[in-house]
Amino acid sequence: MSNEHHPVAIIGGGLGGLTAARVLHVNGIEAAVFDLEAGPQARTQGGMLDIHEENGQQAIRAAGLYDEFRKIIHEGGQAMRVVGPDGTVHVAMADEGDGGRPEVDRGDLRDLLLNSLPDGTVRWSRKATGARPLGDGRHEVAFADGSALTTDLLVGADGAWSRIRPLLSDAEPAYTGISFVETDLHEADARHPRGAALVGGGFFICLGDRRGFLAHRETDGSLHVYTALKADEGWLDTVDFTDRTAAKAAVLAHFDGWHEDLRGLVAHAETITPRRIHALPVGHRWERRPGVTLLGDAAHLMSPFAGEGANLAMYDGAELALALAAHPGDTEAALTAYEQALFPRSEASAVESAGSLDTMFGEDGLERMIGFFTSGPTATA
Repeated sequence: MSNEHHPVAIIGGGLGGLTAARVLHVNGIEAAVFDLEAGPQARTQGGMLDIHEENGQQAIRAAGLYDEFRKIIHEGGQAMRVVGPDGTVHVAMADEGDGGRPEVDRGDLRDLLLNSLPDGTVRWSRKATGARPLGDGRHEVAFADGSALTTDLLVGADGAWSRIRPLLSDAEPAYTGISFVETDLHEADARHPRGAALVGGGFFICLGDRRGFLAHRETDGSLHVYTALKADEGWLDTVDFTDRTAAKAAVLAHFDGWHEDLRGLVAHAETITPRRIHALPVGHRWERRPGVTLLGDAAHLMSPFAGEGANLAMYDGAELALALAAHPGDTEAALTAYEQALFPRSEASAVESAGSLDTMFGEDGLERMIGFFTSGPTATA
């Protein structure tokens, strides 16, 4: 048993965990965050995020960081194109600066949250390996380095493969049928002008025959591309991603006949990384158990096709913190209130995400996406 004790311990230093810690701090409640990474710059933080008015931006306001958030918005990032396999642009929307879903770089947003916390809030190189109840709502968490802690309130913000979730649920993420191969094209305007011209300044969607390319223009001028395939779960294992040339060839074999500028988003890339898309069951929930709860992907992992993952994680973190602040001295009342709102909220987004996956990677995915973006008031939703 460790003698390290924290009244509130948040496992996972992603956007959701950091938002929870920040909103708790704003409300006079200190929390400790434990993250498996070696430090804040241990790895790049992924691509662009559109932060929605109704949840992600509400979380940022609760964190008292809205003015700073406005400074990191990627101007032009709400531009959007829908393109066919032959390179034809079917939908092109400019960023007029008045949309409700501004784009920011995930790394910039994470830095904003990290820098808003008191020094020492985040403990790095602490990879949780498991947790167990001690009774009376207290828990012990064990870490890969042999250390452990006890806590009065344990928050699992540790993502898809959460080590905290088994305290509450037997559910495990399942493969959705979609595999991604992520690529980056650096200094796109100078080094990859054809790809840069095709993708444009914001978000890019190209669909056809149950596959396609999703891409973002990054704030550093690079292109981040998700090549998506409806594939067996084991397909990625048949590709040697340590051999970049062979891996590119294996991916491009699924895009014979597609426009060369589209194929170039893989062929000319400087990086290539495989990723299977998993999701928890739609409507995932659990019985209330004292002293522990979940947020973000740990609670409701879903495919990325509704664009809600980061927004929900941040909103969860803020709502959990606000519930705790509203119920001083009564953690169980706070957790009950938080989860009663969490479950229907996350189920609605999971339904939307699963539906978007079926739409985009169905027989007529391109036509349906064109229709969605050209059908009036919902076109920019």
